[in-house]
Amino acid sequence: MTRVDALVIGGGPAGLMAADALLSEGRRVLLAEAKPSVARKFLMAGKSGLNLTKDEPSEAFHSAYGGSEPSLRAALTEFGTGAVQHWAVGLGQPVFTGSSGRVFPRAMKASPLLRAWLRRLDGMGLELRTRWRWQGWDGAVALFETPEGAQRVTSGATVLALGGASWARLGSDGAWAPVLGALGVGLAPFAPSNAGVLVDWSSHMTRHFGAPVKNALFRAGAMANRGEAVISVRGLEGGGIYPLTPALREGHGLTIDLLPDLSTGALAARLSARPRGKQSLSSWLRKTLKLPPVTLALLQDCARPLPVTPEALSSILKALPVPVAGLRPMDEAISTAGGLRFDALTPDLMLTARPGCFCAGEMLDWEAPTGGYLLTACLATGRQAGRSAAGWLNRAP
Repeated sequence: MTRVDALVIGGGPAGLMAADALLSEGRRVLLAEAKPSVARKFLMAGKSGLNLTKDEPSEAFHSAYGGSEPSLRAALTEFGTGAVQHWAVGLGQPVFTGSSGRVFPRAMKASPLLRAWLRRLDGMGLELRTRWRWQGWDGAVALFETPEGAQRVTSGATVLALGGASWARLGSDGAWAPVLGALGVGLAPFAPSNAGVLVDWSSHMTRHFGAPVKNALFRAGAMANRGEAVISVRGLEGGGIYPLTPALREGHGLTIDLLPDLSTGALAARLSARPRGKQSLSSWLRKTLKLPPVTLALLQDCARPLPVTPEALSSILKALPVPVAGLRPMDEAISTAGGLRFDALTPDLMLTARPGCFCAGEMLDWEAPTGGYLLTACLATGRQAGRSAAGWLNRAP
């Protein structure tokens, strides 16, 4: 039997931040992680450039989380975009802001930041246990399956930061849901978020796999997002598509405005000003509108046979319907919607069904697009859960 002040289960950004907050209050903290090392999804996400947060006014930032539950909004107010940047700098990782407002560490990668953070936590006395998989509770005792056999831990407070249900190989497998569900805790079904879409391309698209569709406006239902998406073997993926996942989940169709800087009328006028003559339709469009090969191929694959009048062609170019066959599987999504409902928690993120147990990170039922919002909310709720757990310990007899 191991006894500690506080037990943190889950070694992603939310769990590490909760441990940081508890250690800062002078508490003895044990952090248990099921994988052989911590923050695997964090490291994977940072391979192509770690997007820490988004530098924008608070109201615009909060709006990215939809309605934003009061508990989530409070956590983000306490630890928002400015605080995230200050935190990274405090770990010896200077940051910079790109033209889109996205904030990155100058090193770009996640590994230098994680190493500095773990050194800090180790210096504060964190007891880290890897390959410890949580099995639930036996009364007040937390149970773990480990390479050394069954382990039992008692603590004055617990923080669960167990992740969502995407990227199971990196630790976010949603296996905690049945344990909490058995306690009668309210759970929203998991669903893919920030996911690519499935499209059954014709064989003509094969040579364009890996090519980006740039500077387009993607629409689904009432949602729209300007960016780019990559043609893949299985469909479309990328920052232009991901924010539309909520609308696509609801069954709304996907359209692409291939020339968002031109109105339909201006586009029709440009096509009318240059008669097609004996040119092929593709050659005429390429020369007249300077469309790249991937855009022409996409146009032909999604809307063949193409209309020939400038007006009808303009309408297709401004709202190309993509025959989406569904979203990529949840385990391939960047994040998930659903999880632990906020009405199962007190305002300070404590489970009403289990006093002294606090929850944080992607296991909570919130959703946000990529662009720094996901990581910021994980850090903010982890900090809030850790601070709340410390307050619980301070009030305990």
